[in-house]
Order: sequence, then C-alpha cells, then structure tokens
Amino acid sequence: MASGIGRLLKKLRPYTIKKGLKYLKHYGFKEFLIRLSERIEPEEVPYGPWYEKHRASEETLKAQAARKWVNPPLISVAVPVWNTPGQYLREMMDSLLNQSYPHFELCIVNASPENREVSAILAEYAAKDSRIKVTEVQENRGIGENTNIALEQASGDYVGLLDHDDFLSPDALFEVAKTITETKAEVIYTDEDKVDERGKEHTQPALKPDFSPDLLRSNNYICHFLVVKTSLIREVGGFRAGFEGAQDHDFLFRCTEKAAGIAHIPRILYHWRTHAASTSDNPDSKLYAYASGVKAVEEHLARTGTAGVVSQTSDYGFYKVLYPVQGHPMVSVIIPTKDNPAVLKRCLDSLFSLTSYDNYEVILVENNSTDPAVFDYYETLKDNPRVRLLTWNHPFNYSAINNFAAKEARGEYLLFLNNDVEILTKDWMEQLLGNTQRPEVAVTGCRLYYPDGTIQHAGVIIGIGGIAGHAFLNMKKEYTGYMHKAAVQLNYSAVTAACMMVKKAVFDSVGGFEEQLAVAFNDVDLCLRIREKGYYIVYDPYVELIHYESKTRGAEDTEEKVRRFQSEIEFMRTRWIDLLKKGDPFYNPNLTLSKWNYSLRA
Repeated sequence: MASGIGRLLKKLRPYTIKKGLKYLKHYGFKEFLIRLSERIEPEEVPYGPWYEKHRASEETLKAQAARKWVNPPLISVAVPVWNTPGQYLREMMDSLLNQSYPHFELCIVNASPENREVSAILAEYAAKDSRIKVTEVQENRGIGENTNIALEQASGDYVGLLDHDDFLSPDALFEVAKTITETKAEVIYTDEDKVDERGKEHTQPALKPDFSPDLLRSNNYICHFLVVKTSLIREVGGFRAGFEGAQDHDFLFRCTEKAAGIAHIPRILYHWRTHAASTSDNPDSKLYAYASGVKAVEEHLARTGTAGVVSQTSDYGFYKVLYPVQGHPMVSVIIPTKDNPAVLKRCLDSLFSLTSYDNYEVILVENNSTDPAVFDYYETLKDNPRVRLLTWNHPFNYSAINNFAAKEARGEYLLFLNNDVEILTKDWMEQLLGNTQRPEVAVTGCRLYYPDGTIQHAGVIIGIGGIAGHAFLNMKKEYTGYMHKAAVQLNYSAVTAACMMVKKAVFDSVGGFEEQLAVAFNDVDLCLRIREKGYYIVYDPYVELIHYESKTRGAEDTEEKVRRFQSEIEFMRTRWIDLLKKGDPFYNPNLTLSKWNYSLRA
C-alpha cells in the first residue's frame, strides 16, 4: 500500500487535492479510506506498457489505409466546441486527420466565436481539409443543443460523438467501419481510457462488456466512443433538453431501445482527457449531472413499461433500480440437505426471520442423512405450514435432487438455496422476485460472502479457470471492484445456484438442471441454456448472504470425486466449446481468465 500512496502523491495537483477533500466530505472518513485503499492497489499488469503493446502498429495502420472498400460507410464525427484550449483542439482534429479510414467528415459547432484562438485554429484546419465542416453559433446553447446542430450538418450514414478535448486512436474509424460492414449494427461503442493534460500518460482503461441493459441502468458504462446510425438519431430526435450532464445517458437509452443491432468493439479507441474542468477526472464538478442521470433512467423505465424506483448510490454516477413485485405469485424455495442440522437451522432461521414476502413455500429435500439429530430437527418443522419435506433416496446428484423438487413445487418462481447459507437482507425475496418477474429476465442471483467477510460470489464469468469462475472471488466486502461492478446490478452469463431465483416456466422449458452434471457447473450450464433462449441473467448485489461453502458436500479429495469433476469439466468444454472460444459476452477479451479480479490479460 505504501508504494500505491507514493504513486498517488506524485500525481497530486491542486484540483486533485480539492477533489479528494470533496470525496472525503461525500463518503465520510471510513468510506473514503476504503475507496482510496481500493483505488491505489498496484496494477498486476501495468496499463501504460500494456496499452503500448496492444495499440495498432504502424504496419497495421498502413494495411488498414490500403484497404479497398466496397460501399464504405461515411462516418460523420460530431464535435461541439466551446472555449477549447488550443492544444486540445488541435490534438482532437489531428486524431481525425490521422485516421487509417478516410471516409469521414468532421462536423464542428463552435459555440465560442468570440474566442479568436479557437476560431483561427478551426479556420486553419477547415482550409487544410475539406472533410472538416465548421458551423459558428453566436451563443453557447449547451452540449446537447450544440451537438444537435452538429448532427444537422452530418451527411454520413453514421455519426460518431467526440468531445472537444478528447481524441481517437488512429484505427478507431477503421474498426467502426469494419464493424458496420460486418454486423449492420445501428449502435456501436468501443473501449476507452483516460489521458493526462499532455495526452501522453494513459490510465484507467474502461474495458466494457457487450450490451448489458442492467449495467446501463446502473451507470452509463458505454460512454465513449459512441457511433449511431444517422437514421436512428433522426428517429429518436437527437439530444434532449432537461438532462444536462447526463444528456448522453438519456440519448443512449433512446437509441438502444430502438436499435436493430448493438455492437461492442473491445479495443481502446477513445482517449478521455483529464483536467481540472473535466468530469472524467473530477465528477464532483457536475453534481447536477447525477440528478439528471436518475431522470434518464426513470424515463427509460417509463418508455419500456417497467416499474422501478431509481436512486443514486454512494458512488457518483451510479444508480440503483428497485423493481417492485407485480401481483402476489408464489415462490418455491428449494433446499437440498443432508445431516448437519445446525447448518440447516441457521439457514432456515435467517429465512423465516428476514423474509418479509408472505407467499412462499420451503421444500426441503432430505438426501441420505445418517445423523439422528437432523430427523429430530425435521420434527420441529412439522407444524410450519410453509415447509414440506421430500426424500431423495439416491446418491447425491445436485441436478437430479433439484429437478425432483421442482416437479413438486407449487410456485411460479423457483428459488434454489443451499442449506449452508445465511440470509442478511430483509427484503431479499422481493428484490429477487421483482427482478425475475421482468419479461426479459429469467434468472436473478445475489452477492455471497465467505464467513470472513470476503466475497464468494458476485456473478460468474465464463472461461475463468478453464470453464467458469466467480467474479471478485476473495475481494474485501467493502470494496466495489473494477468500475464498481461488484456493487451494482448488471448482467452476467451465469450466477451461482447457492441462491438463485428462476422463472419456473423457463426452467421447465429448458429441461431443468443437466443431470450429467451431478455436482459442478450445473448452475452455469442452466443459465447458459436459458441465455440461448434470449433471456437475461441479473446479478443483484443488494441481496446479500453468507455462504458457508461446501460444508455438507465435502472436498474433492478422493479419486472418484476427482474423476467425476474432470468428467464434468469435459462435459462443459464439449457442450460450450464455441462460447469458450469466443469469450464471455459480459466480460472483455482484454481481461484475464486466470484470476477473478478484472485485471488485464498479460
């Protein structure tokens, strides 16, 4: 940590100190130290050298420039300018003129014509290259309206949005044009990073997943570089007033709601400059933007007919959506169990004491217990009308046990629950149900901790460890993770069935759990088959449990268990080989598959 503090001190500037003091006031001393500690942890793979290694080489750029295009899309890059420092303005325009893809135009709206330096620079560049079109307006109408004026000047098939003090990698438009040609997507976005005032030091890479609607509701993770089909922009009406500071978030919602296709390019192609007035380095400079962000999410929910209560989280620019339960459906909680009555009692005591939702049943599935005490405990549950006890007199097979119980379940929703968990959240069932009831969602998982308070589960990433692994495994509970992903709702390819709610109709439609997967990966396989049907899997971090993992199943410590585990790995590898080769769409190919912390792939 000392080395991290040293690195931080070297970067301290007056406005950085001011920002830190504002964060201290916002979070309070304890939370501020937690956030600071998380931020200054050393990078396992330093980003600066990684970026230099992965940026497009001169040979690559030459090959791109030499490509012969058939019907190349014309890309209009829209830039609202207002009192831009001359150096930044030149670097922005130079980044366009240095593109390896020539079929573009730069539509600039200058809202500071009284600034002689800005006007002179724009005139110089417009005279240099006919692709640069400059429109002068006599007053600054704000980013949204100034951008709309630039959009009116756009004659391209697609429009890319670029801030006046940022710049693009030289292969940015080539990669966008290639994606347009191959996918016909109407919304395209790329990865990005931040650069210092000089535009030299690259930091804070934002390595994004493919389109994640729940993550977009939690945060404008798409941000830059955004390219949208011009006809779609015209259809949604461009940028709207009343969303100052979050106008791009509102615009993104309206575009993605109607887009025929959304494509993500997993390359760092946009460089967001940090300086005293920039929100990229100083989010506190535009506090009004976060209230606008709440409004953008609320109006998106209203347009899509989704009931939800939106609030800001403690992290700037991040939002929580609470989805209320619709109607009064029954939930069937299915708990396989064997021996260890104290473990089961702890689970059920937390369930009965913290479950505020009143329409549920608990199905216990007894599987070959030998401890007399557990049968004594079953006797104490006989008078509880919510509890049913089923018996599975066969060798342990997690999938078969749960499939057996699911057939007996009366609920419209199945809540699979391990017997070695302890619930911590009072409205846990309502939160899981509110999410899972959404038409586009079929599965909702939660955040699980080990007894020592570190994270056991915050979503499942396909490919980690060979097949699949838990995100943020062993991270401190207080930390929020890369881009706060451990602490916000988002979409994953899978979640753990240690606590997982599923629509019963969807569960039945895919045939339930795969019974060839007796112990491992059955929840991952189920989620992937549900994803194939077009449903989303939601990770909800606001539902929290402790998981006393595998206390009843035991370790993989015999030859038979090791052989069984290897066969399940091979089953998953065979069934999901295409996905494993392609990569998890809710992760990023630039991130490691050997660890669980969203660090860079070396």
